[in-house]
Amino acid sequence: MATNTYRIPSKSQKSGGFFAVLEKILKIDETLKEVIHVRFLPQIVFIAGLSVLYIGNRHYADKKVRNINILQREVADFRADYTTLKADYMFVTKQSEVAKKAAKIGLQLSTIAPEKIVVKH
Repeated sequence: MATNTYRIPSKSQKSGGFFAVLEKILKIDETLKEVIHVRFLPQIVFIAGLSVLYIGNRHYADKKVRNINILQREVADFRADYTTLKADYMFVTKQSEVAKKAAKIGLQLSTIAPEKIVVKH
């Protein structure tokens, strides 16, 4: 019966994948290989990528929240301006106020009641 053996692939048997090329470019020495094993590099890169996306998403969300707060303050200011202008307009359009303004330019209220004109054909 044959014994079970585990064969470690030699450098000539390694595939020329992305991480093999990355290992050649970075020239990882043996001390770093002991701390971070090259086979965990894809997981490390994946986690780093997710971390960058998470941080970016958080900054984006904070920026949107600040913009929403600014816009809510502006809407509150515009609502206050609107109600103030509407109240002023309602006050100015009262008959007594219109009469005061008309008196300044020489117009007066008529004391004669209006008459109805009837046209017969």
